[in-house]
Amino acid sequence: MGELDEVLRLSWPDGPATVGAGEAVGVGELGAGWVVGAAVNGGVLMALGARALVEGRAGEGHPDVLAWSTFFLSAAQPGPVEVRAEVLRVGRSVSTGAVRLLQDAGEGPVERARVTATLGDLSVTAEPGHRWPAAPAMPAPEACVPARREAGGPGEGITLLDRLDVRVDPATAGFAVGRPTGRGELRAWVRMADGREPDVAMLPFVVDCLMPVAFDLGVAGWAPTYEMSGQVLGRPAPGWLQVALRADAVAGSVYVEDADVWDSTGRLVARARQLAGIRVPAGGLVDPAG
Repeated sequence: MGELDEVLRLSWPDGPATVGAGEAVGVGELGAGWVVGAAVNGGVLMALGARALVEGRAGEGHPDVLAWSTFFLSAAQPGPVEVRAEVLRVGRSVSTGAVRLLQDAGEGPVERARVTATLGDLSVTAEPGHRWPAAPAMPAPEACVPARREAGGPGEGITLLDRLDVRVDPATAGFAVGRPTGRGELRAWVRMADGREPDVAMLPFVVDCLMPVAFDLGVAGWAPTYEMSGQVLGRPAPGWLQVALRADAVAGSVYVEDADVWDSTGRLVARARQLAGIRVPAGGLVDPAG
């Protein structure tokens, strides 16, 4: 069992969610090893919400998340988390449910995120694969730039980096040395540092596990996600995942970030889009290079 499986572990004192029974209450623990700055990574929360539904009545015959949408309401902190899951519908092909993630903030429970997800069986709904965009051309992982947490560096507080093996495409790594391209692109190879192979449960985490693509626009720091929706298009094969982020729309204090994930065979297995906050500097965004 890998570190991701540990943080997705839930206990259900009265049993998981069933149809028509209202919210079932589960309990989990958000470890300090999944923090980005001052909050637990949002991808962990999305994966946890999906897991809560898979473990209930919605997951019987529908073991995979197919699509989800998450609204982030406050910054999750390391520590206990309460998961309230409700099955909205169980059908022949798909099931749908909703999950609320709450934490005690000292004056009662505070909702951190709300997830709605549809589950199915990817061996039925996603096979055979018919078409998808090709994975981007990138140097091999060993020729890319490792993203590591270093004492005194800008990523020192991103403990999440210790859980991952991330190799950034050199063509999109200029932000790390003060030379963002302005194109709004970030590409990287990703795998779990503990050797855990990718699976469907990992995909809601992977689409949100990298640094914000706003870094390549010349905007570092704060970039909170307000809402994120994703789709799963296949079970990932063992090996590295390729993740490509892009942002071509910025308005005022928000921007749209898109993520695509390919497995080691070159198949597109997940796609996501989020609306996130951005603090554009007084001088504006970096002009696109080239």
